[in-house]
Amino acid sequence: MEYQPKNTGMHYGWVIVFTGMLSICACLGFGRFAIGMLLPSMAVTLKLTYAQMGFISTANFIGYLASVLISGHWSSEIGARRLIFLSLLLVGISMALVSQAASFQQVLFLYMVTGIGSGAANVTVMGLVSAWFSNTRRGRAAGFIVIGSGFAIIISGRLIPFVNSLQGPEGWRTNWMILSTIVIAIACLSVLLIRNRPEDKGLQPLGAETGGPGKPARPRRQTGSVYREKMIYFLGLIYFLFGYTYVIYATFIVTTLVRERGFSESLAGNFWSMVGFLSLFSGPVFGTLSDRLSRKAGLIIVFTFQMISYLLVASGLPGIFLYLSIFFFGIVAWSIPSIMAAAVGDYVGAQKAAKAFGLVTFIFGFGQIAGPAVAGLLAEKTGSFSSSFIMAAAAAGIAIVLTSFLKKPGSDSGKT
Repeated sequence: MEYQPKNTGMHYGWVIVFTGMLSICACLGFGRFAIGMLLPSMAVTLKLTYAQMGFISTANFIGYLASVLISGHWSSEIGARRLIFLSLLLVGISMALVSQAASFQQVLFLYMVTGIGSGAANVTVMGLVSAWFSNTRRGRAAGFIVIGSGFAIIISGRLIPFVNSLQGPEGWRTNWMILSTIVIAIACLSVLLIRNRPEDKGLQPLGAETGGPGKPARPRRQTGSVYREKMIYFLGLIYFLFGYTYVIYATFIVTTLVRERGFSESLAGNFWSMVGFLSLFSGPVFGTLSDRLSRKAGLIIVFTFQMISYLLVASGLPGIFLYLSIFFFGIVAWSIPSIMAAAVGDYVGAQKAAKAFGLVTFIFGFGQIAGPAVAGLLAEKTGSFSSSFIMAAAAAGIAIVLTSFLKKPGSDSGKT
C-alpha cells in the first residue's frame, strides 16, 4: 500500500496490462504463432506432409480446448496469479521438449501439451481485464494485452530465419529452445507482478471510481450461471468463426509464400514480421473503437478487413496484393479477442467474466481445431492453399452476417 497510493501515479491495473501482454506474448505469440515460421524447416527434417503440418497445429488447439473450459474454475480455486505462472511454465517446458522430438507423433503430443498451457494462461489473463477495469475501459485494456502476440511475431519472424541460416536444417530445434527460455522467464516475472484483484492493492477497478458508466454490467446476471446465457453462446459462435478463419492464415501463410510463391524463408519471415508490427495497433485501436462505438460495429469492421485479406492471398495476384493482404490481416489481427473479452464482461460482470470468456473460448477452440486440419486436407487435395483461403473468406462473411444480429445487454450502460 505504501508504494501504491490511490490518488497519485499510475493505477496498478496498467501493471496488470503490461504483465498480461508479456504473458500473451509467451503463451500465444511463442507457444502458437511461431509455429508458422518453424513448420517449413521442421517439415524438411521430419518429412511432414501438408496434412501432417495441419494436424500438428490442430493438436495444439485440442490441448487448448481441453483447458479453456475449466480454466475459470481453476482460477477460482488457486487464483489467477498462480494459474498463469503454472500454465506458462508448462508451455515453456513442453516447447523445450519439442526441440528434441524425432518424429511427427512426438511433436503432435508435445505440442498438444503446449496448447493446454496456452489455453489456461490466455483465458486467465483475459479474465483479469474485467476485474481490474470498468466496462468503459475494458476494450482498451484488453487491446493492449493482446498485442503481446504481435511482439512475438516480430521476434520470431526475424529470429527463426537467422538461427536457421546459421545452423541449417536442424536450426528449428535451437529456435524452440530459445523461445522456451523466454517463456519460462516471463512465467517467473508474471508471478512477481500479477495480482488477482484490485482489492489486493487497496484499489478499485480503473474507471469505477468515477461512478456512472463504470458500474458492473447487469447485477442480476452476476447471480446466475454463465452457462444459461444465450447471448454468450451467440458470441461463442462468432468467436468460433474467427478461430476457424484466422488460424488458417496464421498457420499457412508462410508455407504458402515459401512453397507456392517461391519466397525465401528470410523474405517470408519479413512478411510475417510485418504482420507482427501491424498487429501492435490492432488491439488498442479496435478495442478502444468498440468502447466508443459498440462491440457490434468493432466486430463487423474487423471481420470485413479479414475477409478482404483472405481473398487477396487466395487470388494469386502478385506483388502489391500480397502486401495488401498482410496489411489487412495484420492491422486487425488481435482485435477480436480484445473485443470479445470486453463483451463478455459487459454481459455477465467482472465476477463471472473469466468463466464466460472460458466458455466462448472453448467454442472458439473448436474453430481452431477444425481450421488447420480442413485447410491442410484441402490443400493436399488441390495442391494449393488458395481454396483454403477462399473457404476462410466465406466463413468471415458468415461472421459479419451473424454479428449484425448482436444485441445490447439489455439495460446495461456498456455498449455491446
